[in-house]
Formats: sequence, structure tokens, C-alpha cells
Amino acid sequence: MKQLINSTRKRNGELQRTAVLRLEMDYELATLFDAMTESDKPKMKECKQKLERIRQELLRLKAL
Repeated sequence: MKQLINSTRKRNGELQRTAVLRLEMDYELATLFDAMTESDKPKMKECKQKLERIRQELLRLKAL
């Protein structure tokens, strides 16, 4: 019974983290769009790196 409760809590935490990552992804995509509009190369690079980190974490969460 204890294992079931722990696995349910873990799954709920993963779902919450996925939701947060999706919000972060939306924000970074909007920021990337602004950087592209302004031709701000350093900001574009930074946004792409953050988006890659978010992508990797989402893939890791889906694999669990």
C-alpha cells in the first residue's frame, strides 16, 4: 500500500513538472520570436539553449 501511495505521489509530481515545463516552453518560444524580430543573435542563442534543455527534460519525463 505504501508503494502505491509513493508511486502516485511521484506521478503527480511528474505531471505538475510537465505542466510547468510547457509554460516555460511557451514563454521561451515567445522570447525567441521577439529576439528573431529584433535580430538579437545572442538572445536567440540563449533561448534555443533553454528550449533544448526543456525538450530534454520533457523527453526524460515521458520515458519514466
